[in-house]
Formats: sequence, structure tokens, C-alpha cells
Amino acid sequence: MDDFFDQYDFDVNDAEVEYEVDLLKSKLDDLRSIDALKTCFSCIDLTSLNTTDTLETGKNLAEKVSRFQKDFPYMPNVGAICIYPSLINEVRKNLKAKDVKIATVTAGFPHSQTFLDIKLSESQMAVEEGADEVDIVMSVGRFLEEDYETVYNEIAQIKDAIGDAHLKVILETGTLPTYSSIRLAALIAMEAGADFVKTSTGKINVGATPQAVYVMAQAVKDYYDRTERMVGIKPAGGVVTTNDALTYYGIMKTVLGEDWLNNEYFRLGASRLANNLLSDIKEEPVEYF
Repeated sequence: MDDFFDQYDFDVNDAEVEYEVDLLKSKLDDLRSIDALKTCFSCIDLTSLNTTDTLETGKNLAEKVSRFQKDFPYMPNVGAICIYPSLINEVRKNLKAKDVKIATVTAGFPHSQTFLDIKLSESQMAVEEGADEVDIVMSVGRFLEEDYETVYNEIAQIKDAIGDAHLKVILETGTLPTYSSIRLAALIAMEAGADFVKTSTGKINVGATPQAVYVMAQAVKDYYDRTERMVGIKPAGGVVTTNDALTYYGIMKTVLGEDWLNNEYFRLGASRLANNLLSDIKEEPVEYF
């Protein structure tokens, strides 16, 4: 990280962020189309991260996703199923949809307050069990102490431990005090090797916000302009309605462009969003997931 702080401008114009987000929200009707809703659906990480989750939870999710396109042949499938590590094997055994990834949370999720060796071991074990993608939480406490070196090194070591699996780094943006700190956290994560930057765990009161995602998208753009490496964005935490999805779709389209509007670079962490999108596409209530 020796030259990291010389490579970027970390200051964010708060008023500009608020203005651009409000402007985008005012144009949601212009974004709304069946194709846009289908794209949003295909970018969902269908998520169950509950204390009460059982093996049956994993099995049921995998089976529903596996038969989804038979039941809805005009629809793309979700991007991934996201579950706790204890359910990876059950999902893997029952998931027949070949293009749907298995994502999991590791490294002391949701607080990241454990030993680095445990973070590395849990992440590596998750991939060995069958996870394609690993979602971790940045060490927020260390970040707030301005111990950026530790934050960077932990992410880099976890990325190394999981090999070819994709690493999504959760910034827990609801705990970060300024838009500038969100930008800094995103850039540290990307420099350390993150394949995605993600807003939230969904386990605190403040989840994803359009303002946080806009700041992250600007950081991703600046990182791409410098490195030519595309990094994805995953809003998560409170992403429920079609308008929520379209707002984040609009930010991705406006700031990053069409190349990011697919589930290789855009994900929506959600549990209720899938049924709401299906209902709006079919124009009748759907309770499938």
C-alpha cells in the first residue's frame, strides 16, 4: 500500500452525491421495462442467512432454483444462492441449475471480529466444500482506527486463500461515517483483490443506500480507469422492492455503463425481492421463493 494514497483522490462531494441520486430516482419510470426487471432478477443472490436455517432450508432453496426455469420459461434464473457455510454441501447436492453460483459468508460473518487464521481457514474450507463465491466483512473496527494496512492485508490473504473463487468484500457502509470513508474502503478492498464490493450484511439497522452505492460505483469506475480490471458491486440489506432494484440498476448503468449490467458484475443481495420482481413482471402476485 506504499503508493496507494498517491493514486486516488479520496474526497467526495456530498452535495453532488445527493443531487445525482435524487435525479436518478426522479427518472425511475424511464428505466422501467420488462428487460430491465429481468436483468435485475438475474442479478439476485437469493439469500437465507438466518439463525434458524436448517439443511432443509438449503435443500428447498436449491430445488426451487433448479426447477425455476421450467416453471417460468420466459425468465432468466437468479445469479446465486447465498447461504451459511454449513448449508453449502446441501445446496450443492440439490442444485441442478448450472449457471447459478453458490455463495457463502465466511471470515467471522457478520462482524469480522475473530482471528485471521480462522478467517482464512473458514474461507478456504467453504471453497473446498463447493462455494463459488465468498462474501466477507471488512474489518470495520480496524478501518475506523485507520489501520488500513491490516484491512488491506486481511482481504489480500483471504483472496489468496480462496484461489479462483470470487471474493465479495462487505464494507458495512451503514457503519462508515462519511461518503469519503465509503470511497476509501471500496478502493482498499479493490486494491487488495476484491472481485466485488458489497454494501452490507443486512444484520444492522442501516443496509444498502443509493448514496453508498453511487459512491462505490464512482470508486469502481476510477479503479477501472487506472487498472482496467472490472470489479462488481452488490447492494444488500433492505433491497426489497422493484424500485429498490431499479434504483441500483440505474446507478450501475449511469456511472459504469452497460458492461456492468449483468450478474458477472452486478448482484442484489435479497430474499424478498425475487417474488416482488416476479409479481411485477407477471402483473399478478407470485409467491415462489
